[in-house]
Amino acid sequence: MSDNQTTAALECLGVVKNFRRGRGLKKKITRAVDKADLRIQRGELFGLLGPNGAGKTTLVRCIATLLIPDEGKINVFGRDAFRDSLWCRQRIGLLTSGERTLYWKLSARANLNFFAALYGLSGKARDKRIDYLIELLGLKDVQNDRLERYSSGMKQKVSVARAILHDPELILLDEPSLGLDPQFARFIRQFIKDELNRRLGKTILITTHYMDEADELCNRIAFISKGKIVDVKTPAQYKRDIPHTEVLEVRVQGQPDTTRVEKLPGVERSTSEFKDGVTTIKLVLPRAEAVLSDAIELLRTGSRILGVDVKQPTLEDVFLYVTGTSLGADTSENKPEQAG
Repeated sequence: MSDNQTTAALECLGVVKNFRRGRGLKKKITRAVDKADLRIQRGELFGLLGPNGAGKTTLVRCIATLLIPDEGKINVFGRDAFRDSLWCRQRIGLLTSGERTLYWKLSARANLNFFAALYGLSGKARDKRIDYLIELLGLKDVQNDRLERYSSGMKQKVSVARAILHDPELILLDEPSLGLDPQFARFIRQFIKDELNRRLGKTILITTHYMDEADELCNRIAFISKGKIVDVKTPAQYKRDIPHTEVLEVRVQGQPDTTRVEKLPGVERSTSEFKDGVTTIKLVLPRAEAVLSDAIELLRTGSRILGVDVKQPTLEDVFLYVTGTSLGADTSENKPEQAG
């Protein structure tokens, strides 16, 4: 095997990114990415899993050369991403989340024609590539409609087409299914896995805070919490290594006192989250049956139990165990500069 084939698609070596706000005595420095190390092999579908504000988007923007790290080094197919930035950018496709990266007054085809020109595509090669992507993503019947008339899922399809328009070798997908209805989210996930990764062999880095998405798509997953890469394993390894076997989940109306339940004998870790009038309590322990009746009895007093489940550990449970932070948490501290 040649050196070119064995070179990693992406390497992040001690990457640090700080954001600064204010001046003088009011100056505040926030570390969004903290000495991040990653190595992604060619053809790998790699996941970066963490809650909002964990530093996922900031790291992706550094890889895409949209942000310059304060420390560390990033290599793309063996080349320095900042010394050889033009070469690297030609080989990177980027799908960002939460931003308007398309022109809504233009049609899908007009948008793709515009971005194709920026990538240096023209003539028959441009038309052939756009025709291929429009057909592939099911946009043929609406290709000449203004994007402002599209649903969020249809707009995301055009964003995906824009990201892969120049046939990049490394594709960065930042929360690709965020805000989509289940039907479009399934389509995007299937397209990423079956078309881009399996059929075309693209190397893909996907950021997400959806545990099911990471579990379904990724060969390996890095946990990121408060800017730090905490661990890198396959989904199966994560679940196998966690030293417990069951999760007792109880959903209760209102906000009851969960202190006594969380201190039941054998409980190794617990969480309690309140949303839309319902508190969900999760108890992590070797055998849920051992505390089931006691937990129900304690929570029944003054509260209405809506449901009880005993589950095997998921990636969300593993993430909580490893980092001490829930994937549903928001650690951004409301800093607009520091996205997820």
